Amino acid sequence: MSQTVDRALSILPLLAEGPADLGRVADRLGVHKSTALRLLRTLHEHGLVYRQSDQRYRLGARLFALAQEAVENLDVREIAHPHLVRLNEQCGHTVHLAVHEEGEVLYIDKVESRYPVRMYSRIGKPVAITVAAVAKLLLADLPEPERHTFADKLDYPMYTSRSTPNAPAFLRELEKVRDQGWATDLGGHEESINCVAAPIRGTDGRVVAAMSVSAPNVVVTADELLTLLPLVRRTASAISGEYSGKTPTKETST
Repeated sequence: MSQTVDRALSILPLLAEGPADLGRVADRLGVHKSTALRLLRTLHEHGLVYRQSDQRYRLGARLFALAQEAVENLDVREIAHPHLVRLNEQCGHTVHLAVHEEGEVLYIDKVESRYPVRMYSRIGKPVAITVAAVAKLLLADLPEPERHTFADKLDYPMYTSRSTPNAPAFLRELEKVRDQGWATDLGGHEESINCVAAPIRGTDGRVVAAMSVSAPNVVVTADELLTLLPLVRRTASAISGEYSGKTPTKETST
């Protein structure tokens, strides 16, 4: 039975390359055509493959529906949390996870700093969208027309002298973030707090969430925090790989 399942599943990546006839499927599996036909018929009955009018087989619509349903039911917080905990254990600073929902960027997970000076951010609380590093990453991934429309609707409070002052400046920052693939908030929201962030991407390469490491100046300087950027990006990459199913779960290393 396990051999039969293995052979049937081997057909799917073959058809992902494009439609194939019975002979090609049999040759790839190394089986007689009658065996390949039985496997194809079973997959066809479940909607996983489809026989075209030219008698070639392709992937079926049911397979795409299942894939989409699986993606929609993925919980990025559940997948990311162990990685965030490991990152916190390695660096000791506050780690956040955020998503973009209905015009706001919200924290959906947080691992507290081990240092006595802590941040007042809370899970479920919107971030300061014009300055937060996680917000920059999430908004930078929007198509250009949407970025412009979104930026024009925002207010630009000057939390500090380093805050983003207006829409043109914000759009320039988003373009920079989009190009480099990471973001910072160096005293833009609070003079004493710095932050570095990296994107988490889904199967289509789009940014589905953003994670960050934040710390006050009394613990580390901005330059010292920036040295953690490679570790933050590796952690985000590991989460992306697990979330998209492209790589197996791996321990994040220093």
